Amino acid sequence: MTIYRDSSDKLLTDYPRPSVAVDTAVLSVKDGKLCVALVQNQTGWRLPGTFVHERETLADAVLRSLSDKAHIMGLHPRQLHVFDAPERDDRGWVISVAHLVVVPPASVSHDDLKPVSEVRDLIYDHELILELAVGTLRTSYRASADPERLLGPEFTLLELLRLHSAIAGEPLGKDTFRRHMLGQLVETDAYRPGLVGKPAKVFRHAEP
Repeated sequence: MTIYRDSSDKLLTDYPRPSVAVDTAVLSVKDGKLCVALVQNQTGWRLPGTFVHERETLADAVLRSLSDKAHIMGLHPRQLHVFDAPERDDRGWVISVAHLVVVPPASVSHDDLKPVSEVRDLIYDHELILELAVGTLRTSYRASADPERLLGPEFTLLELLRLHSAIAGEPLGKDTFRRHMLGQLVETDAYRPGLVGKPAKVFRHAEP
């Protein structure tokens, strides 16, 4: 194997290098609130994450951290942003490649889910990671009807409104929401009985 040296005749290992970590914001909706999965270590509450092992891909490190730290498996997180402030981690020079995944609440232990509005004092810069993850999710839900498919293939407009309101963190106007979403939906022949009033029509997503 050829040993690489740069123009100063130095090896790559001659330069100080940061450790690389992955941290994942696992978001879900529970009891009408946008929630995040948190874990606790010796220094405080944080997003599930880990250092990347030698010869390990970022994707594999993320899945390992979710399994080992939060006991969550079978997810497909996506990269969100690189957090590289030199002083972000008091343990040393650590770059974090943040990831985001949105899941139904059944995929996560309810004891691990905390309402985003109640999260305080996460260690390192994990509140910044969470803020970006929440903003990214809210932007996608303002544009599209349940883009993460949390409701499954069929749902009523009220169920969709409640989901979007939970993710927005505030009640959304029913009429405006209906006008914005109907063009993205297809009516089915089914109805779902309600607790009050007549049965509600069931919709599904329009084919792209």
